[in-house]
Amino acid sequence: MKSQCCYNTVMSMHRTWTIAGAAFFLLATVSDCSGPTDQDLVLDLMKSLGRYAEQKDAPQILSLIDADYSDFQGRSKDDTEAMLGEYFIRYRGIAANILRSQIEDISAGEAVVQSDIAFSSGAAKVFRKFTRISLDNYRLKLKLRKSGDRWLVTYAEWRPLGVGELLSGPE
Repeated sequence: MKSQCCYNTVMSMHRTWTIAGAAFFLLATVSDCSGPTDQDLVLDLMKSLGRYAEQKDAPQILSLIDADYSDFQGRSKDDTEAMLGEYFIRYRGIAANILRSQIEDISAGEAVVQSDIAFSSGAAKVFRKFTRISLDNYRLKLKLRKSGDRWLVTYAEWRPLGVGELLSGPE
């Protein structure tokens, strides 16, 4: 009789722990279903731009640029498409290393992000990509607008960086 009582107690505790574990698992799973944050999406956009540049995939880059885009020199989206085409023909083995990205502001469907990027081209692309060595370093500042569930580039400016500036944070 005593062994039956112990058995029932153990089984009751086992069921309690099983139910508690299942509830915890369910809560953990449901709370993680919210998806990526806007910050995650903006930083992913920066990585995608670098990856598409290395793949010389102008259509993918242009898909991330808003129709009303302009840059600091007044280039439109169409002008940027022509510039990319020329650049991709002229340079072989493009390496684009995003060294750092920092979101300066993100609110109400708009964001500003700065990135330090090391660009290079030529036959030793794999070596440069691995070592992150480049003589062409730039600070890129993008203004973004949220369109549906995606972020699109509306404005861009960039400038060359000296080696000392790479160690400092974005302006």
